[in-house]
Amino acid sequence: MTAPPGTPAGTRTPPTRVSALRAVPPDESLRVGVDDRFTTPPRRPDRGRRVRAVAGRVAGPLLVLLLWWVATALEWVSPLLLPSPGTVLATGADLVSSGVLGENLLVSLGRAGTGLVIGVTVGVLLALFTGLSRTGELLVDSNVQMLRAMPILALQPLVIVWFGIGEPTKILLVALAVTFPVYINTHAAIRAVDVRFVELAQTVDLSRWALVRRVVLPGALPGFLTGLRFATSISWLVLVVAEQINATAGIGYLMTQARTVARTDVIIVGLVVYALLGLVSDVLVRTLERKALGWAPRLQAR
Repeated sequence: MTAPPGTPAGTRTPPTRVSALRAVPPDESLRVGVDDRFTTPPRRPDRGRRVRAVAGRVAGPLLVLLLWWVATALEWVSPLLLPSPGTVLATGADLVSSGVLGENLLVSLGRAGTGLVIGVTVGVLLALFTGLSRTGELLVDSNVQMLRAMPILALQPLVIVWFGIGEPTKILLVALAVTFPVYINTHAAIRAVDVRFVELAQTVDLSRWALVRRVVLPGALPGFLTGLRFATSISWLVLVVAEQINATAGIGYLMTQARTVARTDVIIVGLVVYALLGLVSDVLVRTLERKALGWAPRLQAR
């Protein structure tokens, strides 16, 4: 390499980091101490693989839809018990055009969102209290474990006696249901934080709050997001039952009213809406997980 002006004759300029990395051939990565991550471009998923992955996910629902259509077209089941996909689609279009579905959907989203926020907040605070404090674990964890073992819907009569049959009961049932998965997964993740990171933080004299903010919370984030995925799914499951308690609006109320007049097509529309809400919420949480945990190595399915 040519020496810069002013350099004594015979002096060789050491190679820069970039030039050294570019000089490493890919096969040299097998040698200990040689890093070719900067010389080998990252592999991008090809378009054919992504198309096959999407097609594989869609194939299952399409197969179920085909069997449903065949069963109703050949009258294997009565249309009063199971209407055809075309009838359900037409009913859904009517509900959308009339605004009935939109109004009830907004009410259900409000209940589920409010209960989810309350439950997640309580679950995280309890997990931090029991995960970071031995006293908190002794006082709280055993109680939470006993409550978690009980079916949430079994608390419905007691909640109705305490809070009546209004909106607080519906929101409280959702909040109770989502608290436990968030608590369990976050608490387990806090206890699984690598003790070496904690010791390293103590050697640099981090305060208690700085230790929680820089070490504990990032380490517990994967567990929290796993609990959040469970919580979003459970919130819709509990909401179906909660909206049948003297409700005057909501998807569950719409399905209950349809049951009284044997409108199975409306009931199936409500079920499809719940399924889509669960799918969309799961996709949103998984997207958040990819964004938040981009720093964490993970196993990629091939």
